[in-house]
Amino acid sequence: MCNVMTYADALHLTMRESLNKSNVILLGQNINDHKGMFGTTLGLAEEFGKDVVIDTPICEESVTGLAIGAALNGLYPILIHIRNDFALLSMNQLINLASKYRYMFGGSFKVPMLVRMVVGRSWGQGAQHSQSLQSIFGHFPGFTVIMPSSSSSVLVDYPYLISHCKQPVISLEHRLLYNLEFNLDVDIEPLRARVVREGTDITVVATSLMVLEALRAAEWVQEYVSCEVIDLNCISPIDSKTVLKSLGKTGRLVVVDTGWREYGVCAEICRLVCSGASRLEAQVATLGMAFTPCPTSKVLEDIYYPNTQDIVSAICSVYGISIPLPKAVAATNYYKHFKGPF
Repeated sequence: MCNVMTYADALHLTMRESLNKSNVILLGQNINDHKGMFGTTLGLAEEFGKDVVIDTPICEESVTGLAIGAALNGLYPILIHIRNDFALLSMNQLINLASKYRYMFGGSFKVPMLVRMVVGRSWGQGAQHSQSLQSIFGHFPGFTVIMPSSSSSVLVDYPYLISHCKQPVISLEHRLLYNLEFNLDVDIEPLRARVVREGTDITVVATSLMVLEALRAAEWVQEYVSCEVIDLNCISPIDSKTVLKSLGKTGRLVVVDTGWREYGVCAEICRLVCSGASRLEAQVATLGMAFTPCPTSKVLEDIYYPNTQDIVSAICSVYGISIPLPKAVAATNYYKHFKGPF
């Protein structure tokens, strides 16, 4: 395996290797088209057949029900929603059936399946096509919910989950990650939070794309404050030991999520800190989307999402210092300029 790989290539490799198992099927809208779900499913239908790599109609609840039925009968379905928002149309199947089956039947029935959902901004898709709804799924017992932020996370977590996890898995993949190249580190533990930058003065816990923003912020302030950056990776169950261990060292905390702060991952991290932290020397700062539906206007959209400048400002506030802030730059400037439609 090479030492560098794009996020999309890591997903494609993982999907291809998974389909070599006799019981795995892949389902989703447009997964067989010329873009192949951001390149993650290209050529798989030709290699494995369209009865295994299945291009589904626009009927989310029915397709999710089909996947659940397949899981109950010995198959392992990987269901892809090209937008996280579309999963809302299948919530009855996911919440009332998939997450509860094992409990309601005393463990006799299991629903092992992976649901990949694409989250995040792109080209001004507004309130109904850009939500990041991990907190909804994290709220319900019966799901494993992950937010892989790198190619390594995909290569380590997905095979482990497909082979070992006997309950439904929700994975949220940020659309701005697909084209990025990452150095590979496959010697990491599945589903655990990861310390991606060691530090001594302040802990920054981040999810998904915000891990990259947090690393950029930590580099900006490194002459003034030493930041330890944690990639939360799995939001349900949360690896609280890694977070609390880091906080015991630094005593200060900033949390950055791709979703809303209210009733979300930020709030859950704060709950865990209040319950178990041995040391907290300053108020916790949390960053996430502004508490409104996402605007379509690019100018407003850029303000709506937290960026490196916001994280640096939060770090300075928590640590009690004042330094020059980086220029506010939209995430799409760093990662990808979208021209539509996907």
